[in-house]
Amino acid sequence: MRQIVGLILLGLATAACAGTVAPAAEPHASVPSDADRATDEAVFLKGGDVSLLRAIEQAGGVWREDGRPKDPLAIFRDAGCNTLRLRLFHTPNGRGGVVNDLAYTKALGRRIKRAGFRLLLDFHYSDTWADPGHQITPAAWKDLDLPALCQAVRTYTRDAVLALDKAGARPDIVQVGNEIGHGLLWPTGKPGNSDEGWRRLADLVHAGIRGTGDAEAGGPPIQVMIHHQAGGNPGAVRWFFDHLAERGVRFDLIGLSYYPWWHGTLEDLRQTLAATARRYDKDIVLVETATLYKPGREHGRDTILREPLPGYPASPAGQKAFLEEVLRIVRATPGGHGRGVLWWAPEVIAAGGRTRGYQDRALFDADGHALPALSAFKE
Repeated sequence: MRQIVGLILLGLATAACAGTVAPAAEPHASVPSDADRATDEAVFLKGGDVSLLRAIEQAGGVWREDGRPKDPLAIFRDAGCNTLRLRLFHTPNGRGGVVNDLAYTKALGRRIKRAGFRLLLDFHYSDTWADPGHQITPAAWKDLDLPALCQAVRTYTRDAVLALDKAGARPDIVQVGNEIGHGLLWPTGKPGNSDEGWRRLADLVHAGIRGTGDAEAGGPPIQVMIHHQAGGNPGAVRWFFDHLAERGVRFDLIGLSYYPWWHGTLEDLRQTLAATARRYDKDIVLVETATLYKPGREHGRDTILREPLPGYPASPAGQKAFLEEVLRIVRATPGGHGRGVLWWAPEVIAAGGRTRGYQDRALFDADGHALPALSAFKE
């Protein structure tokens, strides 16, 4: 998802390329799993993507609980959250919300780990936002052919994870790409409907997974997640993960996004979770979700959303009821495969005299006061 406009304010290395991934023996088989990576499977992950927290602090933002200023990480922890997510851009320009370089991510990741949270690292493999409509190859890699690009992805992933580990911010989960249902690192990794395109995408995804494995040696296991954007479309999710299964791509967790104004009803979400869990026998994290606590504009349009989903108005009470129901639906996923729910940008508040884009779907109001929905994680 491409987000947050108007906020104030890695390196490329080389190693062995992943190479072509051999197809699995049977088409449309379940995606194979790496059992050695599975850790803490019984823990239900609760929290959010707080990638802009440090930038908002630097701009003067203050979060409050019961009217009193408080460390936002302590607010999340006391609300029952146990997992926080951070994105990582390759070479961000530092403008708007595009601030998450490696140094920034190390500093915020270290705070998150010291506060006792699990850390999910979200590789965008881009200098800017990566989502279903934008998967722009980093400028440093734009002229690389497939073998060299695989090599760059593997080494960059390894070096970033090792750097975070050395800084005291070892990720517990690594997300290989952000909302990659239409591929990543375009045009090389944009599959379309061709077998060759899917082979290229599988090679690139496999390179990121191998880079994570290279960094894992000698430390606690790191789970690997693959993230699809269409949490209300079981057919689209199946189409994508079947293609990965055919090419033997190995990972641990499925990540999905669900925004009601794009992805349908809560019944659509439930059906997608059920179908995906039964087909692949994998744990699923709703790694991005949100709705409004006040009327706001749909992303990229002038439409004012007053009831993003029937029965769930754009109000503090409506937002809380939505999150409560989403938590119930995910927990009820067949086979116990509903692994968690993470809210997108819960931390976004006004700071430095400026109102933030997309602040209307945060879990704090513009003045930093915690909203009722935050308590749904604890309840």
